[in-house]
Parts: sequence; C-alpha cells; structure tokens
Amino acid sequence: MPRSSDELKRMGTPHPDLLAALETEPFPDLTNGDPKASIFDVRQNRAEHLAKLRHLYPIPGPIPDSVREIEHQIPVRDGSSVGVRIYVPTKTSEKDAPLILMMHEGGWTMGDLTDEDQNCRMFARDLGAVCVNIEYRLGPEHPFPAGVNDCWDVVQWCAKTASPSSETLPASPQSGFIVGGASAGGNLAAVMCQLSRDEGLTPPLTGQYLCVPALLWWDVVPEKWAEEYKSRAEAEFDPVLKLSNDKNSVIDALKVDTRSPLFSPLLHSNLKGLAPAYFQLAGLDPLRDEGLLYEKVLREEHAVPTRLEVYDGFGHMFWTNW
Repeated sequence: MPRSSDELKRMGTPHPDLLAALETEPFPDLTNGDPKASIFDVRQNRAEHLAKLRHLYPIPGPIPDSVREIEHQIPVRDGSSVGVRIYVPTKTSEKDAPLILMMHEGGWTMGDLTDEDQNCRMFARDLGAVCVNIEYRLGPEHPFPAGVNDCWDVVQWCAKTASPSSETLPASPQSGFIVGGASAGGNLAAVMCQLSRDEGLTPPLTGQYLCVPALLWWDVVPEKWAEEYKSRAEAEFDPVLKLSNDKNSVIDALKVDTRSPLFSPLLHSNLKGLAPAYFQLAGLDPLRDEGLLYEKVLREEHAVPTRLEVYDGFGHMFWTNW
C-alpha cells in the first residue's frame, strides 16, 4: 500500500533538533558562491568540510587497540587496481568473523575511504566483523560503469579470498557476507546484491545495507510508481541534497544511461531471491520515496525480508554533517 499523506507529512516535517543545528551551523555552499564551480572544486570543498567535522565523530580516527587496518590493492578487469582498506578486529573470538563490504557516498563523483572509516571501525570493533572499504574510481575521470565494475571486481575478489586463516582477509563469508553503503554507496550496494544473485556469486551474499540510497533516476520512473515518487521534486527542506535544482550534472559527469539497472536498480527485471535488505531513510531526503518504493516492492512483491527505519524530519546524510 502507498504511504498515507499523514505519514509522508510526518516524515517531511523538519525536526526541531535539525532546525537548531542549522541555526548554529548552516550547511556550507560547496560551490563557494561560484555558479561555474567545477565538480573538482565541489569535490575538494566537500572533503575539506567533512575533514573539519570528523574530530567530533564517535570514532574520530584509528583505534589500533581494537581494530587493525590494512591497505591493499586489488586488480580489476581493465588491468589497473583499486585501493581498499581492510579492518580486522584485534580481539580473538571463537566464532569466525563475518565479512562486510562498504562503498562510500559522494554522488559517484566525490568521496573516498574516509567517508566509511567510522562505520568500518565500528562494525569491526562492536560486531567482530572484518570490513572492506572500497575506493572505487569516480566520474567524470572514470565514466559509468567504471565504479560499478570496480566494486563488483572487489566483491568477487573478497568471495574468493576470504578465509578464517587468510592473512589479508581473515573472515568467513559463510558467517555473514554483507554489502552496504550510503547514498551513491547504497546504490552500489543494491547493484552488487543484484549482480551477486544474477552471476551466482559463491559464497552468496547474506544481506544488503542500504542507507539513504539512490535507486531510481527521475527521468525513467515507470507510470505505475509516479504517484509514489514525489520527493525528488517536492523535497523542500533538505539542507544537503537539492536534486530538484540540479537534475543532470551527475548524469553529464558519469555519461550514464539512467535506464540501466546498474544505475537504477529498481528497474531490474527480476527482484526475486535477493539477500535481506536493511534500509535507513531520511524523511526530508529527496531520495526518500525511491527507498520506500524499493523496500515495499522487495517485501510485498518478491518476498525479500526487509527492515526499514525512517528518520522523520531529518535530511540526507544528516549525521555526517551535524
């Protein structure tokens, strides 16, 4: 069933805590007031903005007493390599460690390993998981589907390499094998989950973590979902993501066909048999409705187990900025 107007209103009403945070610390203009700012300027400004905040994070840096970090290069299909950071719990356990692969946010054109450092350190320390943080290549330097291919090559490498006795990747995918990410990273995680099912990945994935994910581009929405796909155009209050004012810059940078399920995973022709999905969505987020749609379609139409949490009144990536 579609969400009621009361539910959507509740989700989309700004939370007093967010309004108070904005009053104290408004979100910066990442173009520095320059309408001609390049994607490279915005990338650098975003990185500097987040770097100033990370000392406030619950885990502001490496925690060597709890987590060992390994830098590694993984060869990919075009003959180059992709960097990953591997996080291994230092505490020994009688149980084999599960494996979690994280893909960072940044609109497929920004971001790096620092964006998922905190989650990977937390998952390793608190869950006893071995984590792999993937530095996939970005557009416009590397057009679509380079980032998708990088992530898929890393997923396959992990499936082949992970073993409790491995020096590099001491994990057991049979104990848990999860892909995850936020925003563009959530998009890539959803795509990885579909590819793993389509290609018969062994061992198979056991879960997907989709945090404020982009799942369906605005220009290819099927008519059957048009009434439930409103937040891209109607979200007024999100302080971070302003997609209604800038619909094509990402597409121009990536040179992507938005109809491809490698970019709009909600359009995949077969959504049966996917790994269980955990969704975190934000009520003010322009991406909210495609997350709600994907969760509903997986659960109601394809019997995929899901768990959904919506943060009413908060915006896209609010926890990384305030």
